[in-house]
Amino acid sequence: MSGEKSVRAAVRKAVESARVVDMHTHLYEPRFGGLLLWGIDDLLTYHYLIAELFRARPDLAYDEFWKMPKPAQAELIWKELFVERSPVSEAARGVVTCLEALGVRPGPKALAEARKMLARRRVEDHIDRVFELAGVEKAVMTNDPFDDSERAAWLAGKGLRDDRFVAALRIDALLNDWPAAAAKMRAMGYEISGGESGPDAAGEREVRRFLADWKARMKPAYLAASLPPKFFWDGDDIPSGAPAKAAAQARVFSRCLLPFAGDEGLPVAMMIGVRKSVNPALRLAGDSLGRASVEDIEALCLRWPAVRFLVTLLSRENQHHLCVAARKFGNLTPFGCWWFLNDPSIIREMTAERIELLGLSMIPQHSDARVLDQLIYKWRHSREVIGEVLADKYAALAEAKWPLSAAKIKEDADRLFSRNFREIARI
Repeated sequence: MSGEKSVRAAVRKAVESARVVDMHTHLYEPRFGGLLLWGIDDLLTYHYLIAELFRARPDLAYDEFWKMPKPAQAELIWKELFVERSPVSEAARGVVTCLEALGVRPGPKALAEARKMLARRRVEDHIDRVFELAGVEKAVMTNDPFDDSERAAWLAGKGLRDDRFVAALRIDALLNDWPAAAAKMRAMGYEISGGESGPDAAGEREVRRFLADWKARMKPAYLAASLPPKFFWDGDDIPSGAPAKAAAQARVFSRCLLPFAGDEGLPVAMMIGVRKSVNPALRLAGDSLGRASVEDIEALCLRWPAVRFLVTLLSRENQHHLCVAARKFGNLTPFGCWWFLNDPSIIREMTAERIELLGLSMIPQHSDARVLDQLIYKWRHSREVIGEVLADKYAALAEAKWPLSAAKIKEDADRLFSRNFREIARI
């Protein structure tokens, strides 16, 4: 293959046709019922758009909005952000992309048309259509055994029925709210002993038994935790005077989760940098971010070389340091452009930085989708930007006379969009 034009065309084709394994979403298999969000009203009441609504309408009282039924909330957001204003934000443009892809003509009347169309559609059929339009082969869920409604669905069933959905065992409660997690596990029949500073030796064994039981039930691709900018992971190095919460987090990390992950060969996915409820009145839309300590991640990788760490950081300022850390530790893989980073301008910057420092040994994106339909726009928009970055890199290779072929470019694209994660998670 020679010539910049043909190289760029080959890259575009490879990226557009690559089948995605979406390694982190908040979606659910159909049998989880109402936990799976889908359709136009759920798209419009996504927390990104709720936050944007209150910027457009600072006179709107929070309580007034939350008292509205979901259809009324959706109609208000549609009016303010799509009719009164042009939908230029990434979240708003994403809705427009979804409407167009699903066959609804974008414009002021699209809300009513989308509702009419989707009212006739079964959720199973909609999943088929969305996965096809997004080019997604599998989606990894977020599965929390501490959530009462989700736990009931797991206990009532016999595992997953739709193999396009893959489980991930969420462990936030164990790390971020030990007293509540311990109480829940006791209610489930586990003999959790210890105190506010974490489990004792017997309690640690029970926590590992809890994890083993849920691993057997879910067959997860990885253990997952969302963490604040500062977290504690070394149970033998608790700072003097540290609060009980920090001690508990460190002990559970170092004496339960990491030994379990190492023994079982389970990767640990850490999403670091969220500051919860900086504006509680916004509910889910009220979280913010903070800069994390990459030094802690480096120390974690050094201490636990047998554990594969998948890491995404919420602060843009952390991204270069994370790439450098990944150059030093083969058990560390950066993934995705998470949450506030999932905007084209930042995706472009992060993808170029990662390729330049790590080559193809990273996972460029995950959707973080909370609504099924979001798979369409998050992957269409990301493919476009990632494809542009890759095209620049391959064009530079071609200019330097490196031999390229469409087959090799396709193999590289498949590695980025699915193979890297498949090999780490062994799915």
